Amino acid sequence: MGEWKIITGNRAAAEAAKLARVQVVAAYPITPQTTIVEYIAHMVESGELDAKYIRVESEHSAMAACIGAASVGARAFTATSSHGLLLMHEMLHWAVGARLPIVMAVVNRSLGPPWNIHSEHQDAISQRDTGWLISFASDPQEVLDSIIILYKVCETHGVYLPGFVSLDAFILSHTSMPVDIPPQEDVDSFLPPYKPRHYLIDVENPKTYGNIAFPDRYMELRWSIQRGQELAAQKIKEYTREYAKAFGRDYQGLVEHYKTEDARHLLVTAGAMASEARIAVDKLRDEGVKAGLLKIRFYRPFPREDIEKVVEDIESITVIDRNISFGMGGAMATDLTAVLYDMGKSITLGRFIAGLGGRDVTFEHMAQMVKHTLKAHHSGEKLPPAVWFGLREW
Repeated sequence: MGEWKIITGNRAAAEAAKLARVQVVAAYPITPQTTIVEYIAHMVESGELDAKYIRVESEHSAMAACIGAASVGARAFTATSSHGLLLMHEMLHWAVGARLPIVMAVVNRSLGPPWNIHSEHQDAISQRDTGWLISFASDPQEVLDSIIILYKVCETHGVYLPGFVSLDAFILSHTSMPVDIPPQEDVDSFLPPYKPRHYLIDVENPKTYGNIAFPDRYMELRWSIQRGQELAAQKIKEYTREYAKAFGRDYQGLVEHYKTEDARHLLVTAGAMASEARIAVDKLRDEGVKAGLLKIRFYRPFPREDIEKVVEDIESITVIDRNISFGMGGAMATDLTAVLYDMGKSITLGRFIAGLGGRDVTFEHMAQMVKHTLKAHHSGEKLPPAVWFGLREW
């Protein structure tokens, strides 16, 4: 048992970085992420954290600094949000191609125009094809634990990919909740120092780094990234079990189940909405609906096998996305639809877009969405690829 503190999600991310003994932190402010790097700055200045703190001129430079640090064998960390993450986009691909296990906290904030600083998952979802491992947390405790676990996954030989933990703007970033901060020695036992096996820049043994790959080699390099994602899926499950044994908190791997054992109607969502979804499931159960929740913890790698196992006896699925892939629908719903198609399953599917720009989504709203899907299930109605919930009159 560690020390209990009432802290925000942003403070939890900073505490996780300290517990992971990060060696280089690249910092650039953006609302609502700024306090993460401010907390870390205080830790470095006070001597709590022995790390190099680099104040850069942009988020693009922040990721470039992390790439340089990881290239010489340092454990690197940064944090960003929204347009800052978009400015990093080019460097996100570089981090993946260089196979560098950088970990980052991303505070999910809406994208402009128009200007909006509230919660939405569009920033994280926009990075889905970069090769980064992408996870979503539902509370500050999960933010802290996920960052520590993610370092171990990313630094595994054969994975060597970067990853980020997403937390909803203000709902988690600036909301204080009880968090158990584990003892440093216990984290050290779980997460050993980073010892890279390749691509270490050494002035005594110079190598060509990031040079041109011709067509006879490039495709294999991309294939190896896919293999890294596949291995990461296995290691996430393995290390989550290991973490549960060491610290008593079991996040169940790529997904988290709630009352799915006998469920016939499944609710699927991610991030802070997943906490509210538990109450929606309880409400539906009280009304006689055999509902269950499948919380998506990792969007990349996508939890295909976990979904295949849980939907075997499911009659309807309600997916709530806090994002929109314009011209198609919610990103999670689209990927889940592909899994069901590959399985040959005919399940009534309600695919909802909700909560964009920080609009409130309550457990009552979620229960309404499930009932909307149930109505279609009983009537045989086919729902569209995206149902926008709670739109105002123009």
